[in-house]
Amino acid sequence: NMFKMAKNWSGKIWLELNSGHLELQWVWGVTNIISWFIFCSKAVNCLNQAIEIYTDMGRFTIAAKHHISIAEIYESELLDVDKAICHYEQAADYYKGEESKSAANKCLLKVATYTAQLEQYQKAIDIYEQIGTYAMDSVLLKYGAKDHFFKAALCHFCVDMLNARLSVQRYEDMFPAFSDARECKLVKKLLDAYEEQDVDAFTDAVKDFDSISRLDQWNTTMLLRIKKQIQDDESDLR
Repeated sequence: NMFKMAKNWSGKIWLELNSGHLELQWVWGVTNIISWFIFCSKAVNCLNQAIEIYTDMGRFTIAAKHHISIAEIYESELLDVDKAICHYEQAADYYKGEESKSAANKCLLKVATYTAQLEQYQKAIDIYEQIGTYAMDSVLLKYGAKDHFFKAALCHFCVDMLNARLSVQRYEDMFPAFSDARECKLVKKLLDAYEEQDVDAFTDAVKDFDSISRLDQWNTTMLLRIKKQIQDDESDLR
C-alpha cells in the first residue's frame, strides 16, 4: 500500500510479489497486480506472463483484454505502433474464437487505423470492408456501415483514383443507403476534383463537409495525403 500511495509502480517489491504469484499460479492475485503495473513499461512482461496462464486455463476473453492492455501501453507509453498492431490482432483472434464479434471488430478497427497511417492500405481496406459488410447486415450497426466504407474508399483513393471510384460504386451496390450518405457524396466530389486536378474544388468540398460533420484526425490525414497527390501532379505538369 505504501508503494501504491507513493506511485512507485516499478518498485522492486512489486516485481518480487508478482513473480511469486505467478510461480505459485495464484491466478486470483494476478489481476490485482496487473492493475497497478499497467502504468509502467514493465507491465508488458507481467501481462504477457498473465496471458500465458489464462490461455492455459482456456480463459481467452481475459487473455484478449490483457493483449489490449499491452497494445495500449505500446500506443501511449512505449510508442511502438507495430507491436500495438500485433497485440490488437491477437486480441481480435481470441475474441473471434469466443464468438465475441463486436469486441473483435473494435480491435480490428484499431489495426486498420494504424495500418492505414503506416500506408499499409490494402490491409486497412480489407478490415474496413469486412466490418462494413458485417455492420450493414445488422439493424443496430447499420448506421455505422457508411463510416467504414468511407474510410475504405479513402484508403483506395490514397493508392489509386480509379480503384477508389470503382470501390464507391461497389459499396453503393452492396449497401444502397451509402449513396445518400454525405460521406459518399464527399468522395464523389473529391474524385471529380482529382480528375480535374482542381485543388480548390477539393479543398472546398472538404470544408463544406467539415462545417457540418467534423472530420477526425485520421480522416484529415488521409485527405491531406490525397490532396498532396493533386498538388504533386500539378507540379509535374508544370
